[in-house]
Amino acid sequence: MSEYKMETHSEKETTQIAQRLALVLKPGDVITLEGDLGAGKTTFTKGLANGLGVKRTVNSPTFTIVKEYQGELPLYHMDVYRLENSEEDIGFDEYFNGDGISVVEWAHFIESYLPENRLNINITYIDEHKRLLEFFPYGDHFKWIISELIG
Repeated sequence: MSEYKMETHSEKETTQIAQRLALVLKPGDVITLEGDLGAGKTTFTKGLANGLGVKRTVNSPTFTIVKEYQGELPLYHMDVYRLENSEEDIGFDEYFNGDGISVVEWAHFIESYLPENRLNINITYIDEHKRLLEFFPYGDHFKWIISELIG
């Protein structure tokens, strides 16, 4: 279904793509990340954080669900894996409609809370260095972003 695919050949290359993406995001944008453990979801988020000027070390918020980072725009990094089969709403609307960028790992677990307009990214582990990034933009804003990012 995705017409927007790219393969990366190193962690650095994955990070650079995320940094470029960060430069065109605006407050309230939601990015969802899917992929197996070790596929590179947190690596991608680190690149976004770097592109947003975040100075703190970014790591997975697995045990806290949400970590907030300050940069040129706030970054709300969510790992909702532990919310599988849960009806818990931790105030997603406040993040998704807030003044920052929301990144949601394992987003399919909170599908009903996600905004209609968002950018879904699926990261597939190919080998130790290679990843396949598939971009699924929902809404004109994200379609434009991905066409600019990928061409």
